[in-house]
Amino acid sequence: MATLSADARRILAAQGARAVAYGLGSVLVGSTLAHRGLSGPAVGGVLGALLGGIALASVVLARYGDAFGRRRSYRLLFIVMGVAGTAFALTGWLPLLVLAAATGTISPEVVESGPFTSLEQAMLPHAAAEGKTTALFGTYNAVATLAGSAGALIALVGSSPRWLLAYPVSAALGLAAAARLTEAVELAPRPVGGRRKSLDCSRGIVLKLAALFSLDSFGGGFVPTTFIAYLFTRKYGVQPHTLALVFAGVGVLQALSFRAAVWLAARFGLLRTMVFTHLPSNVLLAAIAFAPNLHVAIALLLGRSVLSQMDVPTRQAYVALVVTPEERTAAAAYTNTARYVTRPVAPLVAGAIVGSSLGAPFLIAGALKSVYDTGLYVIFRRVPVDG
Repeated sequence: MATLSADARRILAAQGARAVAYGLGSVLVGSTLAHRGLSGPAVGGVLGALLGGIALASVVLARYGDAFGRRRSYRLLFIVMGVAGTAFALTGWLPLLVLAAATGTISPEVVESGPFTSLEQAMLPHAAAEGKTTALFGTYNAVATLAGSAGALIALVGSSPRWLLAYPVSAALGLAAAARLTEAVELAPRPVGGRRKSLDCSRGIVLKLAALFSLDSFGGGFVPTTFIAYLFTRKYGVQPHTLALVFAGVGVLQALSFRAAVWLAARFGLLRTMVFTHLPSNVLLAAIAFAPNLHVAIALLLGRSVLSQMDVPTRQAYVALVVTPEERTAAAAYTNTARYVTRPVAPLVAGAIVGSSLGAPFLIAGALKSVYDTGLYVIFRRVPVDG
């Protein structure tokens, strides 16, 4: 941390504070919905609204984020997160849960790809040392997963929905760090009389990436962390404290994998690291559908966690480095938005099919994400990127 710029440290602190709440929520949101008696379609509706809200917030950010100001947008998101998280903590009323989810600031994952991440992906390259962008993204994601694991462990203390009040607490801490960011993370002022498009010369490559990311995210939408908690609770009767330990273990493994991803990317390139670590993880994901008991299911989930997130820092660095600095906010926001355009449909489908097969969402997710990996490599294998 001592070698990082002040702005990099502030972004990592804000993101780490947010991840603590997301880690706790990854355990308690899904299990709370299950224990409150919400049906599969109702849970799918909440998660669908959550993912749809993330998509909408990201589109708005792509269009207006730089004009409104990156730092100002960042602070506003933390305020909204605190309000929405409070609603999840204090009520089980479905309409209000759907409304809170639709703000786009409650994530089903510890390492999310929503409006917060879009801003951070645009700001981090400005805070990175020369040639260290990929390494900074690795640190950024490692901080998120470790903080998220700590959040998951909080569920060992108590499983009451009131513990979700960690959301407004984390949002306040994140807001304090975000308030100290300097002008350096903003986009350079537009020249007098000039006109800046959110996307220009990079439009083609961003559209291709967005299409592929939407397929990957659609597959992932069948098994977000909150839904895994719900499925494990339904299928195996697992208790929240067990889920807390499992998800904490997942977070530690993912944090280690982020550092390994930086090492692999330096030797084999960003794209190869993204694809050839992600493909085998999808096989393990699909295999969870056939797990005969909880122990095997947890082993497969942990095995998948070693590989599945290596594409996260490499993907973020790839998007940031393949476009011009002026297009980073839009590129990050549009590609992140694409990950949520199709994803809200997946929980609805998964919620409808779990009544007949609790393992089907894992099998479908693994198959779709494998198609994404193959397509990504075929289309972009000749595109050079220095990371």
